[in-house]
Amino acid sequence: MKPVNEQTILITGSTDGIGKLAALRLARNGARVLVHGRNKEKVVRVAREIKESISSGEASAAKTKIEGLTADFSSLAEVRRLADEVVEKYPRLDVLINNAGVGYTDPRYSKDGHELRFAVNYLAPFLLTQLLLPVLKNTTPTRIVNVSSAGQHPINFDDIMLEKNFDSTTAYSQSKLALIMFTFELAEKLQAENITVNCLHPGTYLDTKMVRDAGISPMGKPEKGAEAEVFLAVSESLEGVTGKYFNVMAEARANAQAYDKQARERLWELSMDLAGLK
Repeated sequence: MKPVNEQTILITGSTDGIGKLAALRLARNGARVLVHGRNKEKVVRVAREIKESISSGEASAAKTKIEGLTADFSSLAEVRRLADEVVEKYPRLDVLINNAGVGYTDPRYSKDGHELRFAVNYLAPFLLTQLLLPVLKNTTPTRIVNVSSAGQHPINFDDIMLEKNFDSTTAYSQSKLALIMFTFELAEKLQAENITVNCLHPGTYLDTKMVRDAGISPMGKPEKGAEAEVFLAVSESLEGVTGKYFNVMAEARANAQAYDKQARERLWELSMDLAGLK
């Protein structure tokens, strides 16, 4: 890959938590960082904070390369609008980090009527990635990094929106396994394209707003998760590595359903339909 200071990197959900910290790290290394969030005022504020944190030295040129993007991932229409904006403004994209997510305490349904965790944590990055593939292919070698979780629950295809027996923890864990399954399937489909696709568990109960809002006592620092995201995004040691799940920065084994080709293909077809891509 190109040196970090020559790369354009989009990080979704980067106005808080590990996404914001990863954006700071990459910006300080000189990357053009596209900061995304659902609140425009917050996006503007965080982009300004990142610029101000780059005080001197070679990375100071990056101050002019920090840009903000706004979209609510509970709406697939807004995901499409975001993708259109990225394609129009940035003909080349070196890294896409699908970091945005919601947790256990958020509302039950998305703006489209889907189970919210499935919609934001999985369906939105599925759609965004598909729509950004043209610019990713235009930039190769490129990387896609999906932020998943060690909390994984097998998908019930007969009740994927959990209408019959809703539980927020199950919903969250199912959405994160779906993202891993997407990672593995997309990696296979892009083998000939010089685009790598990997996913990670950034750390257990890190000190983030999502964890605190759930009433859980944090067990680790968010910097750990940010370091892992940056590692998957730009580390030279992962050149050509694709279709892998990492527990922080160590390759690990995901839930068994992630290795079920038939289940992955079934999820892909369902997702194409739900995302309006058929």
